[in-house]
Amino acid sequence: MSKARTIGIIPARYGSTRLPGKALRLISGKPMIQRVLECCQGARVLDAVYVATDDERIAEVVRGIGGTALMTSPDHPSGTDRLAEAVAGIACDIVVNIQGDQPFADPRMIEEAVQPLLDDPDLPMSTLMHAIDREEDLYDTGVVKAVVDLAGNALYFSRSLIPFPRQAILHAVYEHVGLYVYRREFLLRLAQLPPSPLEQVESLEQLRVLEHGYRIRVIETKCPDHTFSGFSVDTEEDLDRAEAMLRERDEKE
Repeated sequence: MSKARTIGIIPARYGSTRLPGKALRLISGKPMIQRVLECCQGARVLDAVYVATDDERIAEVVRGIGGTALMTSPDHPSGTDRLAEAVAGIACDIVVNIQGDQPFADPRMIEEAVQPLLDDPDLPMSTLMHAIDREEDLYDTGVVKAVVDLAGNALYFSRSLIPFPRQAILHAVYEHVGLYVYRREFLLRLAQLPPSPLEQVESLEQLRVLEHGYRIRVIETKCPDHTFSGFSVDTEEDLDRAEAMLRERDEKE
């Protein structure tokens, strides 16, 4: 059996509502999109990495650091649609959707998320989670929670606290990590499916997969510093925090 060709795609649009042009914002002297690309280079499972963007300014920076940019429509309603347009012209078997606003992603997380699709040829999609250790995150609607069945397949994702602790039974609550892996043909099919009711209620695209009856394997990441590796930049305050996190870790080394 030949090895599955696995590619990474980083969707990066310019018109972010809360932080326009955030892919090009500097974190300790480097554009954020460069930091994301450098993280991907450490993932041995990836055969190639592309940045899918709607803006020539982002594409120019990507090419300037030796990356490959794919121009996509500015009209996509979601990152999944942008990903599907980019993938339509690429020969591959497995596609990793890498968040363009997570500048410190650990490349080991990419490998963890890809492995289930290499092990199970019938699995269409996978993602990651980690245990929540801060109480305030339990009630933060910006922290998406995941619950899985005994085989590790997703039962539900929610902005609410799930499972609700009706009984005093020791249990973990997991935060979903927005790193997605798809089989190419499934990604193209997914982009054609209509938005589903729960997806629209919770504003979570992954619920479209579950509502249409497909499996998502959810792996608990073993990467220890998930506060750093899973950090997303969405605001000016997040940029300041990203700079501070880098300084803190440089001082410890």
